[in-house]
Amino acid sequence: MWSCMETEGHYRHELKYRIGYADYLALRMRLRRVMKTDPHAAEDGTYLVRSIYFDNYRDRVLREKIDGIAKREKFRIRYYNDDMSFLMLEKKMKINGLCAKQSAPVTKEECEKLLSADTGWMRDHPDPLVQEFYVKWKSEMLRPRVVVSYTREAYLYEAGNVRVTFDSDIRSTLYHSVRLEADCADICVEDMPGQRTLEIKFDEFLPEVISHLIQIRGCRQEAFSKYGVCRRFG
Repeated sequence: MWSCMETEGHYRHELKYRIGYADYLALRMRLRRVMKTDPHAAEDGTYLVRSIYFDNYRDRVLREKIDGIAKREKFRIRYYNDDMSFLMLEKKMKINGLCAKQSAPVTKEECEKLLSADTGWMRDHPDPLVQEFYVKWKSEMLRPRVVVSYTREAYLYEAGNVRVTFDSDIRSTLYHSVRLEADCADICVEDMPGQRTLEIKFDEFLPEVISHLIQIRGCRQEAFSKYGVCRRFG
């Protein structure tokens, strides 16, 4: 499973930073000494992530993020390395800085129906998350808004259930119609070449050894949203 070391519905701490390429190289070298690389990654340690995000006609999800609403949620379809045999409907929740994720597998056929607004199959689906999404699709008028893509490099540490990731080459489909596809017609939305998004996720505590390793002078935690960045242009 791609969601390794993440417990569904369990709230975790999540810290985000934007770092330059030189800091990324130095930090990666330190992390590799004590953390394991993600076993699902390719030989270079990375994999491709694509997420289809849903929002309503008033951009409620986007507005809540911009306004810093303490309790919010968003739905997405996620797949990896353009493998259409493993598709997940996910609900990501945030409450006062803590994050949790629930997920349900969906088939390629089901996903394509959803993206074409054929949602009848969700009403009696055996997974409660799919049923919940069906209700909110109808009541909140959710629709697919954008495909967000990026390259991820992940490291794992068992104590504290720590997951450290570097995300790069964030790309958006912009006005391109949202479809389930490989090789999306998208563009890079990064402000600076080589920049990485550093994310640290952990349960109740962050082990001291990891805390020391991720120290970067002049780097401050920030509320960075890939979905928000990819919606800047439409």
